Amino acid sequence: MNRLPILVCALALAACGQKADLAPVEGAALPPAPYGAEVQPSADELLVLDPQAAPDRSVELRTRSEEREDDPFDLPPE
Repeated sequence: MNRLPILVCALALAACGQKADLAPVEGAALPPAPYGAEVQPSADELLVLDPQAAPDRSVELRTRSEEREDDPFDLPPE
């Protein structure tokens, strides 16, 4: 069959990857400073996520088997 459309889609998808660091466009200004901030944050500071936006992973492991509690919403299908 015609494989050209598949090849074009694969090349377009491969070209979507960003290889360089993000930077503001020449001549464009950064977003306005947050309300109450004394200084304008830099582009790198704006890209850093706060802990609430990207919480740490919880690695709490169970040390022994535990009985499951009765689930009142675990009903058989009607």
